[in-house]
Amino acid sequence: MKILRMGMLALIACLVTLSSLAQADEVPLITGEHWMESSEQLKKVYLIGIANAYQVEAAYHASKPPADDQSLIPRFSKGLKGHTLDSVREGLNRWYAANPDQVKRPVIETIWFEMVLPGLQ
Repeated sequence: MKILRMGMLALIACLVTLSSLAQADEVPLITGEHWMESSEQLKKVYLIGIANAYQVEAAYHASKPPADDQSLIPRFSKGLKGHTLDSVREGLNRWYAANPDQVKRPVIETIWFEMVLPGLQ
């Protein structure tokens, strides 16, 4: 429980920091540069935030889920089946280390193309 509280506090701190960096009409995308400069704990917090966003959307649509082609939730869920926060974090670490010319690529895009889509095969 203490770890969860610490994670949530770190997530809030991260969101506050990111919101201060963004313009009012711009949402910052976390790139490989941000990823590689972040601590392992901050990386986990980012992944927890993504997971929570998908859980909120799934809960919102629980009584009437949208079709698979109208939501990323089923594809993310199926594509990341068998992954843990740590396996996704480690996979991203490896991918950005092996592809230093791609550090401007958003992390969410890397998760999608390097983990979710292959997991759907």
